[in-house]
Amino acid sequence: MSRSTFLRALAVMACGLVVAFTVAVLADWPFRSTVTTSALAAGGALVAAVVGAVVVRQFRGRSTRVQTVVVALTSLAVMVTGIIVAARAMFISSHDLSALVVVVAISTAISIGAAMQLGEEIGASARQIEGMATELGEGSEMSAHSVSGPEEFVVLASRLDQASQRLEESRRRERALEGSRRELIAWVSHDLRSPLATIRAMAEALDDGVVSDAETVARYHGLIRQDAERLSTLVDDLFELSRIHSGSLHLDPRPALLSDIVGDAVSGARAQAEVTGVLVLENVGDLPEMEVAAKELTRVLRNLLDNAVRHSPAGGTVLVEASVDDEGVTFAVTDECGGIPEPDLTRVFDVAYRSDAARSREHGGGGLGLAIAKGLVEAHEGSIEVANRAPGCCFTVRLNRSP
Repeated sequence: MSRSTFLRALAVMACGLVVAFTVAVLADWPFRSTVTTSALAAGGALVAAVVGAVVVRQFRGRSTRVQTVVVALTSLAVMVTGIIVAARAMFISSHDLSALVVVVAISTAISIGAAMQLGEEIGASARQIEGMATELGEGSEMSAHSVSGPEEFVVLASRLDQASQRLEESRRRERALEGSRRELIAWVSHDLRSPLATIRAMAEALDDGVVSDAETVARYHGLIRQDAERLSTLVDDLFELSRIHSGSLHLDPRPALLSDIVGDAVSGARAQAEVTGVLVLENVGDLPEMEVAAKELTRVLRNLLDNAVRHSPAGGTVLVEASVDDEGVTFAVTDECGGIPEPDLTRVFDVAYRSDAARSREHGGGGLGLAIAKGLVEAHEGSIEVANRAPGCCFTVRLNRSP
């Protein structure tokens, strides 16, 4: 028994004595008779309570119904013992005592029946809780349960139901991550195998002297360097993605001019755009200084621009816009890719997603740029979205000012 429980028990006993003395005073009992009767009744009841506590402890491991009946019998035994001791001390007649015993016996039978019913209800609630816990432990989806009974059981059932919902949501995320991981391995395996096979074939041709003229040798060297750079980019993307997903990415926000960040990203994208014949325009105006991780934010915009340039046709236009309000800044990158199928809009930022696999491989995309951009934006506690906007689509990045 804990200290608090013991103190509560003493408080209840004290209240009982106060009530007994109050009743005796109101009934004009002599003080001596009141003290004697109270002492005898309390003594007999206390002995019965000690014996009952020992009995209850012996039945601790039994079912709820048995324990409830034992508690009811113990409570009645305490009451009867106190009554009989007090009655004997007051020299109540045998007839009156017999009548008292008859009344107590009837009350005992009714009390035992009520205790058995209560024990059955508690047991039923406990079995329902047990079933919920079993379903939760086995990993199966928990069926709907309506638990009735004591408040504690209802609250426990509610907590188990909430835990089941969180666990099911965690399983769904795990399945999604597993599917994404498998897709990533498949894409990366292909993207690694293709340039490695090309590098090996050209290296073997150079080693075996299959090609010897200077022009072809120079072209092979250029292709080998190009594929090596592609592999290096893919490895860098995988490393960045692993940092994002593992939680080891730690940004170092510092005051930076957003205009400079946009300018750096656009300058890097224009070199690729000139090769493919795509025009990159910017309409950002004067942007404020904000606390951001400049390197990571530049990579976000560069990934979005690379994606836009790669999927825009020759002669197309990619537009970078920015707007500022009291709460933060919004960047928008619009292309002329022809739009994204509506069912795929929710998967654009998935790892290794490609709306057109053949075209993406042709342009050397690893399918990781948008996933990295999303992770870096969320690391800034911002948001990134995509929507179709004729004749292409628009990626929107929202960054809030620090409070």
